[in-house]
Amino acid sequence: MTKLAQISLSILLVFLYHCTTTSGQPAQAPTLPAVAPKRTGPPDVTKILQNMGGFSILVRLLKSTGVGDQLKGQLNNSNTRFTVFAPNDNAFSNLKAGTLNSLNNEDKVRLIQFHILPTYYTLANFQTVSNPLRTQAGDNKPGDYPLNVTSTGSQANISTGLVNATVSGNLFSNFQLAIYQVDKVLLPLDLFVSKAPSPAPALAPAPTKPKPKPKPKPKQTTIASSPKSTPTPTTTTPTTTTTTTPTVVDSGAVSLAKHRILMLMGIAVFIAAFSL
Repeated sequence: MTKLAQISLSILLVFLYHCTTTSGQPAQAPTLPAVAPKRTGPPDVTKILQNMGGFSILVRLLKSTGVGDQLKGQLNNSNTRFTVFAPNDNAFSNLKAGTLNSLNNEDKVRLIQFHILPTYYTLANFQTVSNPLRTQAGDNKPGDYPLNVTSTGSQANISTGLVNATVSGNLFSNFQLAIYQVDKVLLPLDLFVSKAPSPAPALAPAPTKPKPKPKPKPKQTTIASSPKSTPTPTTTTPTTTTTTTPTVVDSGAVSLAKHRILMLMGIAVFIAAFSL
């Protein structure tokens, strides 16, 4: 009996020890599904400058010309790279009065695109670039809105042929996009300097009309004028008044005699013809 009680007590002690050790361990947290990292999307030049502050005029031009949306759409392709030179509001206020208002919509697009290079450049890259650089406004050929950028150490200078500007700060940079602040608006020479009008092409000489041949003059036939009849001189003969005694002729007797003669001749002709 005593042995049985000892065995039961041992089992009870083991059970109590097991309960106290397991209840002291912290409960394991439930396993949560892995959350995919949130995609940030392509960089938006317009929003970056808007959040920076001090670029309201450039932001307005990016929106009104559609260049900002165009950049955002192109940056959706991870292989696309851009460098943007951003003049602040103070740089725009230093422009000559009416400069922007003198531009039409197409010219404003060219002006904004002139501040964009279709390649990603760090400040160190500008030390080795081959000028002139191609911009989004055209090409690197004269007349196609080229841009010259030189760099010495940490300072980069930009020349348009009309304006010399300096890079005054790095506003944004990642593997696709670099935005640098510049102290002046970059005015392209091809947009703000009037070109001399090209000479008009030489006009072809007007065809000469052949001179009309002179018509032969009609031969003039001279009509011989009939000699004028010389007027016959009229001679006035003096009339002499003579007194004659009128002769009265019996016209009835003469005609009757003629009639008889003719009748006799007709009868004679008839008799001669009958006798033949």
